[in-house]
Amino acid sequence: MADLATRARTLMELHTAPEILVLTNVWDVGSARVVAATAGVRALATASHGIAATFGYEDGENIPLDLHLDMVGRIAAAVDLPVSMDMEAGYGDPGETTRRAIAAGVVGGNLEDQMRPLHDAVDAVEAVLRAGRDTGIDFVLNARTDAFIRAGRDADRSAVLAEAVRRGRAYLDAGAPVIFVPGVVAREEIVALVDGLGPGRLTLISVPGQSLPAREMQDLGVARVSTGPFTQRVALTALQDAVAEMVAGGTLPAGTRPLT
Repeated sequence: MADLATRARTLMELHTAPEILVLTNVWDVGSARVVAATAGVRALATASHGIAATFGYEDGENIPLDLHLDMVGRIAAAVDLPVSMDMEAGYGDPGETTRRAIAAGVVGGNLEDQMRPLHDAVDAVEAVLRAGRDTGIDFVLNARTDAFIRAGRDADRSAVLAEAVRRGRAYLDAGAPVIFVPGVVAREEIVALVDGLGPGRLTLISVPGQSLPAREMQDLGVARVSTGPFTQRVALTALQDAVAEMVAGGTLPAGTRPLT
């Protein structure tokens, strides 16, 4: 547990450092080892979507928690870096799921609010943080609000942004160190969220072809950017492209490296 406490402190320091924390989401031991061995990588995050897909499940707590935690534990044991877990909405018991995640070697995690009533979402945040304290670590909770991704296509974006800030502030007041707002890529909305939550409190996901570069996010006051399911899609896109080239009579790509 002492080692986990040290990793938790390291992960927290990475969130509060002046440099943006880039967290690549991994889905199995092979992807975790490849990412961990990449220069500049300081921590890892798991991807619930990627792990579920690996076992043939749809995302959204469809993969059994035991199976999910088994893979997360294998990932945490395979690397010497802090690992944050995508806990989805907590599988019905955010506190107990956090305790089990910590037992598997995790020191941080995402928790979705799924736009539940705010008092219920705050209770879930508090349960996660309490579970960390009870096990002797400062669990780094990336409290997620789904205000933007659950908003309708015709929703008033200013109203959605105000709700994201309202919820984010409530989670910060409950003790969460950072607030994850997926579904935001526009510069002006990022600026408004940083203004509403405070510098170094906002975390985002990088969307291929849409998001700002990580360095620009850093300049705007974003604390962390992760990659969600998109890193697995990058890998599978490369695989499908290589297969298509072979089927068409070609060869595997030159420069392919023995990474596993």
